[in-house]
Amino acid sequence: MTLKLCVAQLNFVVGDMPGNAKKIVDAARAAHADGARLLLTPELSICGYAAEDLFLRPAFIAACDDAVKTVARELAGLKDMTVVVGHPRGGDRRTRSVAVQQRHNAASVLRAGEVIATYAKRELPNYQVFDERRYFTPGQGTCVFDAGGVKVGLLICEDAWFEEPARLARDAGAQLLAVINASPFHVGKGGEREQMMRERVADCGLPLVYAHLVGGQDEVVFEGHSFAVNADGAIAGRAPSFVTDLFMVQVEEGTGGPVLRAALAPGRSPEADLWDALVLGVRDYIGKNGFPGVLLGLSGGIDSALVLAVAVDALGADKVRAVMMPSPYTADISWIDARDMAARLGVRYDEISIVPEFEAFKASLAREFAGRPEDTTEENIQARIRGVMLMALSNKFGSIVLTTGNKSEMATGYCTLYGDMAGGFAVIKDVFKTAVFRLARWRNANDPYGTGANPIPERIITRPPSAELRPDQKDQDSLPPYEVLDAILERYMENDQSADEIVAAGFDRADVERVTRLVKINEYKRRQAPVGIRVSHRSFGKDWRYPITSKFL
Repeated sequence: MTLKLCVAQLNFVVGDMPGNAKKIVDAARAAHADGARLLLTPELSICGYAAEDLFLRPAFIAACDDAVKTVARELAGLKDMTVVVGHPRGGDRRTRSVAVQQRHNAASVLRAGEVIATYAKRELPNYQVFDERRYFTPGQGTCVFDAGGVKVGLLICEDAWFEEPARLARDAGAQLLAVINASPFHVGKGGEREQMMRERVADCGLPLVYAHLVGGQDEVVFEGHSFAVNADGAIAGRAPSFVTDLFMVQVEEGTGGPVLRAALAPGRSPEADLWDALVLGVRDYIGKNGFPGVLLGLSGGIDSALVLAVAVDALGADKVRAVMMPSPYTADISWIDARDMAARLGVRYDEISIVPEFEAFKASLAREFAGRPEDTTEENIQARIRGVMLMALSNKFGSIVLTTGNKSEMATGYCTLYGDMAGGFAVIKDVFKTAVFRLARWRNANDPYGTGANPIPERIITRPPSAELRPDQKDQDSLPPYEVLDAILERYMENDQSADEIVAAGFDRADVERVTRLVKINEYKRRQAPVGIRVSHRSFGKDWRYPITSKFL
């Protein structure tokens, strides 16, 4: 028994069936030339993951069917090559009054120009960002096929998190499990997957290859990190993260069954994973949607500084533009530091004062506001002027505006509708403020993309955060210290703890009640926020579906 298999850890585009099919064909030919006789592609590789309500369109399913046939036909000449492709299959069967769903999240085994087997995913996730029960019907069967003398049991993603599908494959004669996946990234998810697959191997006694997707799709990111696990639970090999790769795994005869060998990419820090997820999310959102570049408001504060550094690592300095828009309350050190950072990264940098526009707004509203003191109204006017400026530049030049608000601000409403929330893509929407500081320090100590060391001036990291919308303003005037705020938010939002449970953990009740109230009353703002990159297991968006109108805290 000997088999060389290849995991095609590729970056697919949702809805680009011809392009995705070509990537699979090219990968199969390259892998075959390198001696591989089995190619595994990720879950729904033909159409990309996730296609959402496109799955409900018969024309979309038909195009996927055509693409599967194209791959089979193009590889017909490689008669000893077996290729596994993921794709949707089926549709709705109409009765007199209802549509009966018979659509599957499937994978087909191709060889010599033919489909020799097809498997339908049995376990359909319906939590966090997943909506598979909306689109698919659970499969019932088992798929075991021969590749180079090795009996391979095929599973799709969630199947491997349950005991039964793997046991059924083993009982049907499988000697090796091939698990094809599209599992969105969050910090720590790679380790969770490896641990779960060790448990699956321990339960069924078979070695396992985990084939994973890479790339950004709207708000989710897939990090690759494909791997192989031997029957004793040891990691036999691991593909690199956040890059495409043809990950080769050698299957050899052992005393108790197949033994796997592969290259082993080193472990990574949470900061490295988080940084690469943000970079890949920006690069693919901009690239796959055809934007010529990005622009952002650079304030001299840490959030916009971090977003600028991510954007340059993702796209290169030539596709990034920074605009400083000083107000009457902007400190000199803010524009000095903004200029410094822009120079360090080599981006186009412009300064456009909003003072004339702010004074004009105040003059126009003077009669209406007579007798009332200045408050957040005037602060928000400044933020909205900046939003108008950035969107005007976006309209004129085609670049998309990156917003710079973090998760702590989005949670508590410390952001302005149609102001700093105005834009097309929210890079750090799912990054708490405390993590923003950690990432800034990590990036200054590392230069993973060769765009420049120490891009963020030290003073930007060390000075107290401020929106600079009124004299001597500091974020902590309006919010608890970020260490306290983020700890409460993590417990309340990500771990579903009640206010009483958080207080019992040692937090001040006044702080807890204040923070949870802010989360509740600002739901209407978050519904109007731009899409942003998901890097936690509970992000604002599909993970967080709370009513705007609600009395429950």
